[in-house]
Amino acid sequence: MTEASQHGPERGREYDDQRVHGGHPPGAPHEPQARHERHEAEPPVEGPLHALAKAAWQVVLVTGIASLILGILVLVWPGHSLVVAGVLFGLYLLVSGVFQLTAAFGTHQATSLRVLAFISGALSILLGLLCFRGPMQSILLLALWIGIGWLIRGVTHTMAAISDPRMPARGWQIVLGVLTFVAGIVLIDSPFRSVAVLTLVGGIWLIVVGITEIITAFRIRHRAKQVPQTV
Repeated sequence: MTEASQHGPERGREYDDQRVHGGHPPGAPHEPQARHERHEAEPPVEGPLHALAKAAWQVVLVTGIASLILGILVLVWPGHSLVVAGVLFGLYLLVSGVFQLTAAFGTHQATSLRVLAFISGALSILLGLLCFRGPMQSILLLALWIGIGWLIRGVTHTMAAISDPRMPARGWQIVLGVLTFVAGIVLIDSPFRSVAVLTLVGGIWLIVVGITEIITAFRIRHRAKQVPQTV
């Protein structure tokens, strides 16, 4: 009886020491309950759909503001805009020419394809260097480039619409192809005047697109607020 009473308090003290040193002081909440309370204190995790909706309206808003500012700059300084467009066109020709030359020497394609890539790359580099000789050369090459592209696109679009009777809105497709072809001829025949008109139309178009995108961004923001945060 005495031996049992001596071991009883010692076991009790040992048990209490294990609780204290084990991270369970007297009066502390039980471990599952503490985890539950910490879990309730954490903010809810943002769902992927909510994050996507929040980012979408911001991207559209930034794009709209950029388009609006660019359109205003084009209308205020059309001459400078043409020069900048010509310089960017020259850089595009140089970079594309370098890539085509790299493809011509560094690929295992057929010899004919490599020769075509070499000729195209060398011609692009030559035209790109001509763009940097003066603003008029770059604007002229840009106008001719766009005019030739519209000319080829108009012919192919019209022929495709004529040869395919099942094409949707076939009549409008033919009209669009003919108009593109005529626009290409006008741009080649009078490049400087046509590019100036094209710059004016482009500036107005950028302003309209910018205002539309800004309005669309705020509509997306209103819809995004209705998406639950955890979704």
